[in-house]
Order: sequence, then C-alpha cells, then structure tokens
Amino acid sequence: MPDHLTVEDHRRDSAGLRYIYPVVSRRAGGVSIGVNLNTNNACNWACVYCQVPGLTRGAPPPVDLALLERELRGFLREIVDGDFMRTRVSPESRRLADIAFSGNGEPTSAPDFLDAVVLVERILREFSLEKSLKMRLITNGSLTRRPAVQKALARIGALDGEVWFKVDRGNAEGILRANGARVSMPRVRESLLTCATLAPTWVQTCHFAFDGEVPDEREVAVYLEFIESVREKIKGVLLYGIARPSMQTEAKRLSQVPLDELRRFSQRIASLGTCVISNP
Repeated sequence: MPDHLTVEDHRRDSAGLRYIYPVVSRRAGGVSIGVNLNTNNACNWACVYCQVPGLTRGAPPPVDLALLERELRGFLREIVDGDFMRTRVSPESRRLADIAFSGNGEPTSAPDFLDAVVLVERILREFSLEKSLKMRLITNGSLTRRPAVQKALARIGALDGEVWFKVDRGNAEGILRANGARVSMPRVRESLLTCATLAPTWVQTCHFAFDGEVPDEREVAVYLEFIESVREKIKGVLLYGIARPSMQTEAKRLSQVPLDELRRFSQRIASLGTCVISNP
C-alpha cells in the first residue's frame, strides 16, 4: 500500500501524473489537489525557501490541456468514487479542501493559464463540485497586469475562489533577499489591490530567520505599514513558518523562527484589525 500523504510530503509526482498532484495542506486544512503548470521547474522568482529541486529562472512550456483534462477528471473520479482517501490519507485529514494552482513555479506565467482555469472550472461543474471545492491560486502576483491573468482572476472570483498572494517582506530590499525579485513596493501594492478587486485575496507571508536572525524592527515596521495600507481590501494574512526543507543554495542559512516570535508577529498584524491565520 502506498504511504499516507503528510504535510511534509509535497512531491509533485506523488500520484504519477504530470500536472495533478495531491497534498495534505496544513493551511487549506485537508487534501488539496495541486495543479502544476510549471513542469520544467521554472519560475520568474527564486525564493530562498523554495522546496523545488533544480529550480531555474524562466517560464513553463505550453500546457497539454488535453492531458491536464484527463488527469484531473481521472483523479477526481478516484477521490469521489474510489478509495484514495481511505488508502492514502489519515482519518483526520480526509477532507477535500481545494484545488490549487501552485506547483513548481509561478502559475500565472504559463501561457495557457486562463485556458487551464476555464478547463478546471468546467470539470468541477461536471462533478458538481463548483460550490463545495474551492479553487485557489497561489501566486507571487508579479504578472497581475496581464489581461489574460486578470480574466482568470475574475473567473476564480466568480466561483467564490481565493487568491493567496505572496508578500514576505515590506520593502524592496527584503523582497530581493527573500524572493530573489527586484520589485518596488508601490508595484506590489498596485498588483495586490488589482487582484483583490477581481477575487477574494489573502496575503501569504513566510516568516523565517536568515543566518539565525529574524527580520529586524525596521523590516517588521515597513511590513506592518504595508498591511495597514491594504487591510480593508484583503481578507487577511496567512502567516506561516518554514515547514519543509529548502532545496535552494541558501538552505543552510535558513531556520524557523521561535514559536513565541511567530505569535508576537501574528499579534502585531492582528492589532491592525486584520484577520490572521498562523501556522508554524
């Protein structure tokens, strides 16, 4: 019998498929069906905590939409009518939580991203899951200006889906260090607000120590200032720590923040009047 899925195991090949992979998500609270459009391990960012081995800079290849359709339809049949939950998932996690565009790079960089969203929506309706299975997009938000991406976001929003929008630091220097991306905070804010007008949006923040040091008070203050400026437009903040080992060259320089530190940071965010969901 195959091993049970755990929160530590987010392998994209766990189901033997190219685009579809199941994980037990601590943030989603059950089994998440992942959609990996970045099958070449390419991303336009390079986050130091990324768990993708062999991560490269770039965009994904064209998506084989016919294969994606076959994989998703077949996997949903196994979930709905088969014994996947019983044989692969521990009893406490036997809940189908969402279908999430995530994977091994930035999903919105796929040239077929909009087509993939439309396809997933159609199949969810085919299985009568469009109201019970939430569609999520996990994104760095860097390509929100693209018209096709905005159309996809609007479709996700119309399905009462969600976007988890990565903002790990509150200034350009911090983002460059954490995410390997050169971007200004006004641009991040603009992209986030655009996203939030099209679909319910959470800010997703990874809080970690670099060379044994947690973000200093200056970094924390600018982050809180940023959240304060957008708090009325977002659903809240998903705050989490490093749960799985990084596969990047900086891995040895990263460490979890103490639980008390994570709690203090969460409380400071909440003091702004913002909903915070925190996971170590």
